[in-house]
Amino acid sequence: MIIYGSSLSPFVRKVVAFAAEKGVAVENQIVRPGEDNPDFLACSPFRKIPALRDGDFLISDSSAIISYLEALRPEPNLIPTEPRARARAIWFDEFMDTILFDCGRKMFWNRIVAPLTGRQGDLVAAEKAEREELPPLFDYLESVIPDSGFLVDDRLTLADIAVASPFANFHHLGIAVNPATHPRLARYAAAMLARPSYATQLERETGFLARFLPDGPAAVAPAAA
Repeated sequence: MIIYGSSLSPFVRKVVAFAAEKGVAVENQIVRPGEDNPDFLACSPFRKIPALRDGDFLISDSSAIISYLEALRPEPNLIPTEPRARARAIWFDEFMDTILFDCGRKMFWNRIVAPLTGRQGDLVAAEKAEREELPPLFDYLESVIPDSGFLVDDRLTLADIAVASPFANFHHLGIAVNPATHPRLARYAAAMLARPSYATQLERETGFLARFLPDGPAAVAPAAA
């Protein structure tokens, strides 16, 4: 089973982590932006990552792939079957996809992806997202993380696997959760990224970025006096 796409994408990283937590062996083949890889394009004609090939079954989009993996291997159950718990797990997956990383993308693209591809990122937009958009999202997560440390059902579910993924991107950006203001979120993010399903990817990504961006993420230039 092959997953196409770089794990620097939180969507690819999420799928690879989900598969690992399921005990499903996958090969992650890197696909770079604009690359005309015919095997990848057969799975994802619109170049959407991640994409999956399982024999003659081809599909793209992280939510579609995760739905497939859950049905393919029902245990351990990572998408709850109880209606309310299932709805909450899907909500947190959607929260990551369309809200948390909508903010994170502005920082990660402009400070890391753009320099990697030889372009100048919009550093003002990145700084604004970090200053104005990210704190309310951290506040929300701080308010909903239960004492158990898991978002739904007091156990690991898709909700946790999804929400944790962008925190690897924040790590690469040098953005840490302040344990003084967000103690639950700080513990949660650290615990999730320490799981083998994430720790292995995080180590590999950190090594890659150290080689190609030795000076770290781009920073906002000081305003003119």
